[in-house]
Parts: sequence; C-alpha cells; structure tokens
Amino acid sequence: MAEMTVDLVAVEERLWSGTARLVSAQTTEGEIGVMPGHEPVLGQLVEGGVVSITTADGERVVAAVHGGFLSVTATTVTILAEAAELTENIDVESARAVLSDSQDEAEIAAARGRLRAVERA
Repeated sequence: MAEMTVDLVAVEERLWSGTARLVSAQTTEGEIGVMPGHEPVLGQLVEGGVVSITTADGERVVAAVHGGFLSVTATTVTILAEAAELTENIDVESARAVLSDSQDEAEIAAARGRLRAVERA
C-alpha cells in the first residue's frame, strides 16, 4: 500500500513523525482527508481542531491542534500547529473544567478540541 511521510510539529516540539496511509485534519475550509499522491494543498487549521493520522502499520495517532497550517505534497504532509497535544497527554478533567469555568473563547475552543480528540482516539 502507498505511504507518505508525515510530520506533526508544534511550535516547541515535534510530536510525531513517520509514514502514514491517511491524514485527516480540520481546516478553515472544512475537514480534509489526505492519502498518498494527493494534489498539493496548503490549509489553515482551525482553532480547537483535531488531526488524525493512520500510520503505515494501521495504528491511529490523534492530536488536538490549535491553529497553524497543513502543507501537502504528493509524498509528504507537514502539520505545523501553533500548539498541539497527542491524546495520551490530554487531561480530560482539566479540559472539562475550562469549559465550565472559563469565559475566554480561545481557551474554550482549545478545550473543546482536546475533548473531541480524545473522543476520536
């Protein structure tokens, strides 16, 4: 099966890098699915979005992403997020607390994205 190289990078760290069969991400234009050989595209990621990667081994890597860009070529996908968290690092209770206590729209969007990522994992 065809594969592509994928890098998921936040401002401060590389969260995941490897080969994959499928990447899906929420952009400002809607959700996009990318498979090897996809036409080149540049998309802006939504605040509080989710990125899902199906690895070459069939495993799923899911992350909450907070803004940034998705760059696609025929053989690579690069996700450059302003901030991102893999689902195994998300504190669900903390995200729920933000939803019930915060008035800040950016914090609320990020918390919703974290919870959606955990649900999709």
